[in-house]
Amino acid sequence: MAYNGPQGIAKAQEFLPEVVLCDIGLPGMDGYAVARAFRAESALRGAFLVALSGYALPEDLERAQAAGFDRHLAKPPSLARL
Repeated sequence: MAYNGPQGIAKAQEFLPEVVLCDIGLPGMDGYAVARAFRAESALRGAFLVALSGYALPEDLERAQAAGFDRHLAKPPSLARL
């Protein structure tokens, strides 16, 4: 678990996760920037990225997809959705 974008990227570089649940509203670096960083780095590019956000309008989903997320879930997601 990480509490901001740069910390999440640093931990991911060590751990090389297969799946990442990433909040969009992170301090210091939003989730969109985190997704773009994952997609730009060859070691992290293959991770399945799930955006978690309180916003789920069509434009929010489009923005998440454009940043590199594989899925977008509105908060709070149910266990079934996860």
